[in-house]
Amino acid sequence: MIPQLVTIRYRRKGGRHRRLWIPVVPVVLLLSPLLLLAVLGGVIACRIFAMKPMAALRGIGRVLWALPGARFEMQQGRSAVLVSVR
Repeated sequence: MIPQLVTIRYRRKGGRHRRLWIPVVPVVLLLSPLLLLAVLGGVIACRIFAMKPMAALRGIGRVLWALPGARFEMQQGRSAVLVSVR
């Protein structure tokens, strides 16, 4: 299942929390013109590093498939960031 929503929560100065919800599908649609450049760059990278393009595509698909339910947390000093993929 493709991720549908990414939630980013971070703590601002003063201890207040801020939360952003980013819908994945509209962002992908807006960035789709850049997809052609990304595919071309991927094919060139596969040629340079002598990789099979289908194997690289399969690996990227497995990473995307594993994203729903993932949580990434970072904290340094008074700053904290939480990214949750649903």
